[in-house]
Amino acid sequence: QVQLVESGGGLVQAGGSLRLSCAASGRTFSIYDMAWFRQAPGKEREFVAAVRWSGVSTISTYYADSAKGRFTISRDNAKNTVYLQMNSLKPEDTAVYYCAGVPYGSSWPRKRDHEYDYWGQGTQVTVSS
Repeated sequence: QVQLVESGGGLVQAGGSLRLSCAASGRTFSIYDMAWFRQAPGKEREFVAAVRWSGVSTISTYYADSAKGRFTISRDNAKNTVYLQMNSLKPEDTAVYYCAGVPYGSSWPRKRDHEYDYWGQGTQVTVSS
């Protein structure tokens, strides 16, 4: 089973920035669609952003409305890593952020958590007012 490990979370003030990283095991990272989800205490896990596998002519991304214009998802296949650059952070962004992956397929974008096969343990992001 593929192992995903998130890092880069922390405490920031509103308006600040963080870059999350998700390191994947194995040599097949490039064929995975990758995504970020988040879950606040007492809330359901919600989709944040996704990036397509690297075999397509154009690497595509997709963002939840809450992330659009503020967050950027990217990947470095040589490092088996996906990133989430978060700018203009708001208190409502406070959550545990999870990295998720699934082998590429015809379905895109994948915005539901059950569509992903592999998950990291999460990294805490806290944004103060």
